[in-house]
Amino acid sequence: MKTKVNLTIEKSVLTRAKEYAEEVNESLSGIVENYLKSLPREKKESFMEYVDKLEVPATNPDIDFKKEYYIERAKKYGY
Repeated sequence: MKTKVNLTIEKSVLTRAKEYAEEVNESLSGIVENYLKSLPREKKESFMEYVDKLEVPATNPDIDFKKEYYIERAKKYGY
């Protein structure tokens, strides 16, 4: 469904826009509509923003994770 909209812009900008629309053989409304369709719908969250929102898992403070890592590696690779 199409809807009308009123825009207030400088006269020189409107003149240039109409000239451009005529050059490319398209209506000014079509050019504006295509431009607005090309805008991103919403700001996408970056990976780091997503990671920052993750909850930190609860861990046992008595576990030495570095030591556990090397113990498990030794089991797996036999050293």
